Amino acid sequence: MSTAHIRAVLADDERLMREQLRSRLTEVWPELEIVAEAKNGLEAVELTREHKPDLVFLDIRMPGLTGVDAARQIAQLPEDDDWLVPEIVFITAYDQYAVEAFEQGVADYVLKPAERERLQLTVARIKKRLAQREGSETVETSSAPLQQLLHKLSAQVSGGGAKPSYLQWIQATVGQAIQMIPVDDVLFFISDEKYTRVQTAKVEALIRKPIKELVDELDPQVFWQIHRSTLVNARAIDGITRDFRGRQLVGVKGLTEKLEVSRSYTHLFKGM
Repeated sequence: MSTAHIRAVLADDERLMREQLRSRLTEVWPELEIVAEAKNGLEAVELTREHKPDLVFLDIRMPGLTGVDAARQIAQLPEDDDWLVPEIVFITAYDQYAVEAFEQGVADYVLKPAERERLQLTVARIKKRLAQREGSETVETSSAPLQQLLHKLSAQVSGGGAKPSYLQWIQATVGQAIQMIPVDDVLFFISDEKYTRVQTAKVEALIRKPIKELVDELDPQVFWQIHRSTLVNARAIDGITRDFRGRQLVGVKGLTEKLEVSRSYTHLFKGM
């Protein structure tokens, strides 16, 4: 992928805002190919799934599915050898959403109406991040994963400022029995198509809840998503190694099993 040929999806429920952003992007980034435009969050997710763009512009406030909720779903889309989860740029009319996390590089934002100078800064940042991906370098970002930012924004967009309530217990199947497992005891969660494995130091259990739901229910500062199918307790990480193909592998305290880190999450272990 060359930064001279980047594909993008735009999502805003206001047609005039989409046209204005498209026009500004044409001025500051003429090589950018806008492959689709969405009128709401659901369309944004589906168009991202269909077109597999490198970049998605999401209006934060949209009917049905907000831009933040759309970003959470986009972050869970399956990757392949030719496509990684896209970079996200939020579009907002409110300074209150221009939080520090954006400036630290987890994602970026553009205030409505999009001004040329601010958009040029966003374009420069996105080009740098995409070039780093292409060069197999570690993407510079905040130590907090994107999901942590999305949790914070979701609370703001929904109008709640209260501290989120996270899952404390997991009801899981262990052999033929049902057990209540304290979330603090879980070392990692890993999913296949039907079940999610819950691993503690003492037991291996199964639940039917998928990773994309657990991501929203667990404290993102404790449970880090390292793959679309894997969440690991950060306190249980024993170290990072690489296999013969250069992939990062997470060691878990007390276990010989290694957990693969997908390319979208290698930034979590920068410097390790």
